[in-house]
Amino acid sequence: MNIDISKIKGIILDYGGTLDSEGRHWSEVLWEAYVRSEVAVDTARFREEYVYAERELARVRHILPAHDFHDMLMIKVRIELEWLVNQGLFAPQSVEKATESIASICYAYASGCIDRAKPVLEKLAARYPLVLVSNFYGNIETVLTDFGIRDYFKDIIESAVLGIRKPDPRIFMHGVKALGLLPEETLVIGDSLRKDIEPAESIGCQVLWIKGEGWTAEENAQTHPNMILELGEALRVLGL
Repeated sequence: MNIDISKIKGIILDYGGTLDSEGRHWSEVLWEAYVRSEVAVDTARFREEYVYAERELARVRHILPAHDFHDMLMIKVRIELEWLVNQGLFAPQSVEKATESIASICYAYASGCIDRAKPVLEKLAARYPLVLVSNFYGNIETVLTDFGIRDYFKDIIESAVLGIRKPDPRIFMHGVKALGLLPEETLVIGDSLRKDIEPAESIGCQVLWIKGEGWTAEENAQTHPNMILELGEALRVLGL
């Protein structure tokens, strides 16, 4: 590993994929929920609707600050399923039932991941100040509060609020400034090589990459010297 533990004085954490899905890409979590909810769609069409919903959420403010994670999932999944309806691939009368089923499965999965992350966050926060840096929809405060982990973080840097999205390295510089540290004194932990690790390294931060299921085979084949398989391994790396 390429980490100088003696220099680390604070930690920046990603949210989506890092804390709420244990390194799995959220498309994989959603796909599994689709299968369990018996929504008959092939993987190619599923990926199309997934990308469509992400772009729609970026284009129009469907998600409001008061929406918790379950609310957010309901909105996102409904947009996806309505896209399928418009393509003639899903029955409109089945949208609400399927939306509730998929959102509930995903929320339960995320809740379990967060519960397993809590003791790790507690140990990290006892030793270092933590800042969250996330590409999110403007409701991350509500999400963290709902899951009972808001108090672990000194500050939150959210793309929808700041107006800068990963992989723009400036968003990580805002996180470093929120910690009141230098980049080399800051450890960034995230699940995306392209969106977390590479931009953080480009400004001089130290990094730990949680390598999980990626969006593509190419992503799954990528490696990095500072690779871990789950958040709890960060404690071992840091000697906690």
